[in-house]
Amino acid sequence: MKNKKGIFQRFLDIIERVGNKLPDPFVLFVGLALLMVVVSYIFSLFNASVVHPGSGEEIPIKNLLSGDGLQFILTSMLDNFTGFAPLGLVLVMMLGIGLAEKVGLLDYAIRKTILNSPPALITYTIVFVGILGNLASDAAVVLVPPLGALVFYKIGRHPLAGLVAGFAGAGAGFTANLFIAGTDALLSGISTEAAAIINDSVTVTPVDNWYFNIISVFVLTIVGGLVTSRFIEPRLGNYEGEAVEGDQEEELPNAKKGFINSIIAALVYLAIIVITIMLPNSPLRNEDGGIVPSPFLDGIIPIIFLLFIVIGVTFGLTVGKIKSSKDVSHYMAESMKDMASYIVLVFAIAQFIAFFNWSNLGTWVAVNGAEFLQNINFTGLELIIGYIIFTALMNFLITSGSAKWAIEAPIFVPMFMQLGYDPAFTQVAYRVADSSMNIVTPLFPYMVIILAFMQRYDKKASIGTYISLMLPYSIAFLIAWIVMIIVFYYTGIPYGPGVTTYL
Repeated sequence: MKNKKGIFQRFLDIIERVGNKLPDPFVLFVGLALLMVVVSYIFSLFNASVVHPGSGEEIPIKNLLSGDGLQFILTSMLDNFTGFAPLGLVLVMMLGIGLAEKVGLLDYAIRKTILNSPPALITYTIVFVGILGNLASDAAVVLVPPLGALVFYKIGRHPLAGLVAGFAGAGAGFTANLFIAGTDALLSGISTEAAAIINDSVTVTPVDNWYFNIISVFVLTIVGGLVTSRFIEPRLGNYEGEAVEGDQEEELPNAKKGFINSIIAALVYLAIIVITIMLPNSPLRNEDGGIVPSPFLDGIIPIIFLLFIVIGVTFGLTVGKIKSSKDVSHYMAESMKDMASYIVLVFAIAQFIAFFNWSNLGTWVAVNGAEFLQNINFTGLELIIGYIIFTALMNFLITSGSAKWAIEAPIFVPMFMQLGYDPAFTQVAYRVADSSMNIVTPLFPYMVIILAFMQRYDKKASIGTYISLMLPYSIAFLIAWIVMIIVFYYTGIPYGPGVTTYL
């Protein structure tokens, strides 16, 4: 007898049914792009504009049906597609990962190493690795989810549960880490400029949110693991799909030797990278000799790509799957076949995002919404929570964390400073809202990647399936972070070295 579903599971059922009745994702984003054309025309009739709080520049809503708009649509279409930032990243990463998968390395590594860990910890490990993976920027979003799916598949659990657990960690947990990441440097620079509006002696450093981020890693790992086991896996049930190509069970000859050789090759490769970084005047370090930011972090995608090539080729040569250079290109080409649906979707979503940005509609909504929140005259913790919810909703309009913070910081950092709040505290409130809702907005570029991975295990998976599986993580992460902020707020625990809630 089936267990009766709770209210939340029934709510997710409704979301999935409604979402799956939407048109095919490609058609949906084409429709949204056309909607942007119509909306921009209507706004332009009223000469709508907005003053950017940072630059003071008046930004008009640009009409996509005007002469300039039509020129933009026609002349930028190819650039929108080929210049879509995640496209190159995803394809390059999948070339390397695909090679390692097709020669059987990933299959062997998972069965012989990860699967030997206690089963009860596998879910938490996947979320944890996803969160820490953001140190490699967006590479974690491409790498961790499919590996999570493969791990779950191998131990007889539903692969989609492993997939979304990895994506939740890498996507919604993006702002948390045990280490200082490029995001810390980027956001703190914007915060410092915004604080100068009130006091030019106030500086926000990349380590000002470090303690909060460290604790967040462990809190989100636990929350993500519980969401997966308590909500996602019961919702998905047993996996009854067909075996996925590349998930072979037969062990290849010399597989153990190939795996050992791959580890040795990886260690040699990584040693070369480390030695290069440590050289005096290393070209991989910045002008001050630091790592954050640096050419090393800027080039992390090619570095990871080459790592997968090294270990994939080493394993393939040892087990006999690679006999000539033609085999390498053959396996890489095979991996690209799996990405065909993603490439098609990218064309549509790239046009929609380009239209949205060019028309300035996102900026108009964000600035006016921020001013409205400012005029509500909330004070204390209620204001902070209201701001977090506002920013979370803004993620459905502007997904770029730095772009959104560039708009919000000049408004909210000075406003909160006048109430006595440290700019680094305001930055924390922004980061948790921005990070937690990444995975449920259709504007998030990596949504189409996860959909493509989902359809590998479930051909019927669509946007409704995606949102119904990711929404529990967004809600749980946001609630957990709000609770953390409340605890920090009332106890005075520092967010970073010497940084508390108040100036």
